[in-house]
This record gives sequence, structure tokens and C-alpha cells, in this order.
Amino acid sequence: MKLVIAVVQDQDSTRLLNALTDHNFRVTKLATTGGFLKSGNTTFMIGTEDIRVDKALDIIKDSCQSREQLVAPVSPMGGNADSYVPYPVEVEVGGATVFVLPVEHFHQF
Repeated sequence: MKLVIAVVQDQDSTRLLNALTDHNFRVTKLATTGGFLKSGNTTFMIGTEDIRVDKALDIIKDSCQSREQLVAPVSPMGGNADSYVPYPVEVEVGGATVFVLPVEHFHQF
């Protein structure tokens, strides 16, 4: 058995949740916040048999696309911020960060 942990952008979360449940994966959805852009993410925890891990990864890959987004940079800490003009910067967001972990024991009460 494996535990698949997928961190995805909020925009992709509904599509991913629907696709996973359509394929009979049991999913726990958690609201999380990213550290880099300080924006909302969704973390999915999926417990599945070893032979279904590749199917889960395919569903995640198909449901979570990366995209370009304009982000206003944070003003510098300390110093004189009067001359600082925050021009938007284009960054790639979305996609998914996925961890696959072995599960030693599984109990359902």
C-alpha cells in the first residue's frame, strides 16, 4: 500500500477531486497555503494499493496544468522602500508536487 500526497493549486482542485473519485480513489482533501507565493493550495492524501499508484499519478498529471501568472513582488525588508516600484513578474504556477510514500500499516475503524 502507498500514500500519495499531491499538492496542487486551488484552481485545479475540483477537477482533480472529481477525476479521482470517478476512478474510485478514496481521497482526503486539505486546504493548505504555499510558501513561495503565499497563495492557496489544496493537498490531497490518497491511500491506494501499489498497483493503482500509476493510475493515480496519471490522473493527477492530466488534471493539474501549469500556467503563467503575473505576481507583484514583495517589497524589500528594511532599507528605503520609497524608490521600490513593484513591477509584476511572470511566474509559472500550477501543476502538482507529488510524494509517494510506503504505508507500513493501514487500519480503518
